[in-house]
Amino acid sequence: MEAYIAALDQGTTSSRAILFNRAGEIVARAQHPFRQIYPQPGWVEHDPMEIWSTTARALAEAVDSAHIDPKCIAALGITNQRETTILWDRTTGEPVCNAIVWQCRRTAAICDQLKADGWIEAVQEKTGLLIDAYFSGTKLKWLLDNIPGARKRAEQGELCCGTVDSWLIWNLTRGAAHVTDCSNASRTMLFNIHTLQWDQELCGMLGIPLALLPQPRANSEVYGTIASGISGLEDLAGIPICGSAGDQAAALFGQGCFVPGQAKNTYGTGCFTLMNVGTSAVRSRSGLVTSVGWQLNGETTYALEGSVFNAGSAIQWLRDELGLFETSPECDRLAESVPSAGGVYVVPAFTGLGAPYWDMYARGTIVGITRGTTKAHIARAVLDAIAFQVADLVRAMNADAPCPITTLRVDGGASVSDILMQTQADLLRLPVDRPTQVETTAFGAAALAGLAVGVWENLQEVGQLRRSQHVFMPQRAEAECAADYSHWQRAVNRARAWIENEV
Repeated sequence: MEAYIAALDQGTTSSRAILFNRAGEIVARAQHPFRQIYPQPGWVEHDPMEIWSTTARALAEAVDSAHIDPKCIAALGITNQRETTILWDRTTGEPVCNAIVWQCRRTAAICDQLKADGWIEAVQEKTGLLIDAYFSGTKLKWLLDNIPGARKRAEQGELCCGTVDSWLIWNLTRGAAHVTDCSNASRTMLFNIHTLQWDQELCGMLGIPLALLPQPRANSEVYGTIASGISGLEDLAGIPICGSAGDQAAALFGQGCFVPGQAKNTYGTGCFTLMNVGTSAVRSRSGLVTSVGWQLNGETTYALEGSVFNAGSAIQWLRDELGLFETSPECDRLAESVPSAGGVYVVPAFTGLGAPYWDMYARGTIVGITRGTTKAHIARAVLDAIAFQVADLVRAMNADAPCPITTLRVDGGASVSDILMQTQADLLRLPVDRPTQVETTAFGAAALAGLAVGVWENLQEVGQLRRSQHVFMPQRAEAECAADYSHWQRAVNRARAWIENEV
């Protein structure tokens, strides 16, 4: 009987489900968007029940459209938007409030206070992270401090918290499993990446009761099974949930980056460059962070990571807020209608700047506009900005890593853009390798689940499923690219520290 693996890819703007066969091919998929909630400037929220309902509906629809016997689904894997933080009732499963999304900057002042109190060294040494509103720990502190009654209920053991992986597993098992995987745990600012346990000192630093937190688990093992009685998923009851990884770790795994030195970049809502650095954590000196890539068969693989907060979201901004075009692919056609951005530089720091700058108070900026600037130039400048931001990350990574990146493997929605990929190769002076299967994040979750139940035997078997669709080589003159990058850095400096005081 043919075996299939289901993968849930719960992202920042939509929830998806994809079914893969043993050859790593997509058999069926379904996707549902959900609301983005902006209560104040710089604040971003999601409704946890929308996250759950859209995910469950996508899974049911994908299985239905595949026209297969659900009994042929050997396992379910999960990958998710990281750092987004949810607090819910342990008994009823009802969320206490909206989720605070990874992009949200409301805890910037908390981070400033932690830095002033001297926590920078301890946080980086134990967690591999820098103190920033991006990570989950300060979001959880904010919820406990600002939602009426939340702290008291948490201390009495009435509440659970977790990132989106924990929330989905809790709902899929109807509360039987309150767990998280090591890759997601390592993005909370509460998890010691050396001991692979929650750190009591750091939890105390933020006033987080340990009883709130999910149990950390490996990335490829059985966490539980889909419970019976879940509306729309009745036929899937009993399927093991046995693979989980944060979206970027899942993409690194799905790209087959199993050897230290191999790297990938995902072009999604943000951009995320990760390099496999092996079984020893590498501490960054260049504004990057270190996370757990995956724990598999008792061995931990670490990743060096740089995160860009706004990449594909800048294209969405052009489409939805500025109305420059109706569909995202039109951005490419508009950008290709001009030979260059005409001296225009867009810094899409809508929610601050991530690596390597870590500026919570930066904001979006457009410079270089003249009377001759058109919407085509702005579209081109936005695509350039995405490539510039990845160039920032790769430069920092090469400064930190024991060996330089020789090829960048790419995936994510914007990786289908030939003009963006060529710009990227030109700026990096490296080959940019786009696979035939660009759904590498979902496939990474599927591969972790499949390994747990024997659909695939080992990493070599999984790695052989990857095929290159196109490798972009540098074409533009290096001196021209260097001059453009220099202007980009000047533009970034004008965007930094724009907000003087944010509460």
